[in-house]
Amino acid sequence: MQKTILIVEDEFVIAMDLKVMLERQGWRVLGPVAGVANALRLLEDERPTVALLDVNLGDQLVTLVAEALRSRGVPFAVASAYDKPELVGGAVLAGVPNVGKPTSERNLLEVLAKLSTS
Repeated sequence: MQKTILIVEDEFVIAMDLKVMLERQGWRVLGPVAGVANALRLLEDERPTVALLDVNLGDQLVTLVAEALRSRGVPFAVASAYDKPELVGGAVLAGVPNVGKPTSERNLLEVLAKLSTS
């Protein structure tokens, strides 16, 4: 079964780079989406294997998406330059893997492999 990933990232170039990188590795990408409402709509229709979230989405925080993922049992990571994303996006982000921003392909794939097998 092909693994799916929801990407929530508001910076177009970063989102497209992630999409291409992950598709090249055999992932099916949902999105990428740049906002909370679009991410929540996608989650109504499909349950991804994992998700990768940017903490700041323009003038929104990804908190509601993280809460929706957690309630559905979908593991997720953040891609953030913040050392402690939970201080910005709330307690739902505490202890969540942070692949950093920018991230390396190797680091991202290692984190996603751990998440998708847990």
